[in-house]
Amino acid sequence: MTQFVLIAALGAIASVSAAGPDAVILGEAGTYAILSKAGISTVPQSVITGHIGVSPIAATAITGFSLTADPTNVFATATQVTGKVYAADYAVPTPKNLIVAIGDMEAAYTDAAGRQPPDDDKRDLGSGDLGGKTLKPGLYNFNSSVTIPTAGCTISGNDIPIGSLLPPDRWIFQITGDLIMAANTFVTLEGGAKASNIVWQVAGFAEVRAGAHLEGILLVKMGAHFLTGASLNGRILAQTAVTLQSTTVTQPSDGRLLAQTADILA
Repeated sequence: MTQFVLIAALGAIASVSAAGPDAVILGEAGTYAILSKAGISTVPQSVITGHIGVSPIAATAITGFSLTADPTNVFATATQVTGKVYAADYAVPTPKNLIVAIGDMEAAYTDAAGRQPPDDDKRDLGSGDLGGKTLKPGLYNFNSSVTIPTAGCTISGNDIPIGSLLPPDRWIFQITGDLIMAANTFVTLEGGAKASNIVWQVAGFAEVRAGAHLEGILLVKMGAHFLTGASLNGRILAQTAVTLQSTTVTQPSDGRLLAQTADILA
């Protein structure tokens, strides 16, 4: 009986086909909801679920959060952050840990930016206008800025069964310019698409305007700006400053170890 159940389960798994590029490994950067080299600011209050950190800049570059130092001075807390706050001038081992996380963030950015070749139907899709598009798994490349106008867009993938040896569906968006979302615009997930498997590699800056909602991991070269009431299900990993205005940032359920194990076994 057990053999029949196992065969049926394997058959169900085999009927699902994972798609898209290999995972971008975030390393220690993946333990943060927001990580920045130049500072994190909020006006007025924001709501962050997950750790935030800055390095090599000091804690003075984290503004608007009313930080309370832990007695060990290894981290701080803030009422706006469900998690811990780390900075390069905190007590050991935080400085060393942040150096590793920043290095992993930069390596992930380089990896995502260097992936080749993009799928033919995903090169400069819509000339960078994703309004109304349904985005299937794959490697997308844009030699321009990318805009998500008021129509929004949908990221659609398969529902890979829990426990499957298949890797999940994945998306990488390589953007040589900026990523700009119009106000009150939504990126919607469909099917089995998960924010932890979506990477936006942005050579310029990312701007999510008032009331807009984005899904995925932001690997940003020139800064990330979330305007009043904007939100993100994902992570902000920025090589310059992150500015927030009454923003909600929720780190996704990650599954990094499961995904990496699946890749090894597949």
